[in-house]
Amino acid sequence: MREYEVMTIHRPDLAEDDIDAKVAEVESHLTENGATIEGRDLWGKRRFVYEIDHLSEGYYSVVTFQAEPDALHSVDRMLSLADEVVRHKIVRLGA
Repeated sequence: MREYEVMTIHRPDLAEDDIDAKVAEVESHLTENGATIEGRDLWGKRRFVYEIDHLSEGYYSVVTFQAEPDALHSVDRMLSLADEVVRHKIVRLGA
């Protein structure tokens, strides 16, 4: 298993409770695909350097996990299709 982190930026019009629920959905999707969650870091609402999809701020979150490379495709697809996610990035740590 390899160590990864996924950073997501959620829409700023969501409530903080909704952000927690959305991050929990990502974590549960990862565990369903055989990943083990190592940490969660909610950064809160931050201002963007430039506008993304006509938005100037969003809620940042980082989830650190261990998984096989095959598990990443379904998580990437889920985040790409989610309307509340402005951007996401999955990075392999220690590479």
